[in-house]
Amino acid sequence: MSKDSKTRSAREKIKEQQAAARARDKRRRIVTYVTAGVVAVAAVGLYWLYAATTSSPEQAAAGLAPITVQPDGSVVMAQNGVTKPVVDIYEDFQCPACKEAERVSGQTFKNLAAEGKAKVVYHPITIFSQEPTKSNSVRAGNAARCIADGKQWMAFHGLLFANQPSETAEGFKNDQLVQWGKESGVTAPDFQQCVTSGKHAQAQLSYSEKIMKEQKLTHTPTVKLNGTEMDNAVVFSPQQLREQITKAAK
Repeated sequence: MSKDSKTRSAREKIKEQQAAARARDKRRRIVTYVTAGVVAVAAVGLYWLYAATTSSPEQAAAGLAPITVQPDGSVVMAQNGVTKPVVDIYEDFQCPACKEAERVSGQTFKNLAAEGKAKVVYHPITIFSQEPTKSNSVRAGNAARCIADGKQWMAFHGLLFANQPSETAEGFKNDQLVQWGKESGVTAPDFQQCVTSGKHAQAQLSYSEKIMKEQKLTHTPTVKLNGTEMDNAVVFSPQQLREQITKAAK
């Protein structure tokens, strides 16, 4: 074999070894995600979770757009007079992928609404059917419905995801929910009784069933832009998310 042939062969061998190493690393990451996600029936695919780990959240802009809690439990965040584009966020407080979406892209939604570039509508639902995740989700959803003030609701929303319990253990306990409500600024005298009595639990379940059927939801988070579901690769990429919503606003 000539010297040139030996050199090419050595280079090809190095490339093969590098490709094999990349493949092993990719398989290792996938196995990790699969192990973490086997009980997350509401979670989205592995690709999106991987994408979430490589995205950088936006920094908070000045202030929030006005936030209004609707009678049906949904919550609208938009500047006065902004009616489109409409961004609907369907999320479950117990859903790990929803927590990750909030961590990665939550600030982008808030910024776009504050900039008057979108009307953002939150739809807290209960997508889980097994225990303890179902009851955890219902208690959290009920407690959120006990808050009528928009700013307090948004602060509580953040605390719920920040303190999301494991999917295999009872969490979102009433005493915790009451405490987080206080930390969110809730001072309404009936808040504690509303939380502990489960006043809106049935409304949470009824709304969830209704909205999942109407919107044909199969997973959370689901984000729709003007009624069309957005690709989750975009939802977990703040830059792409901003670009698509801003384009729709023109």
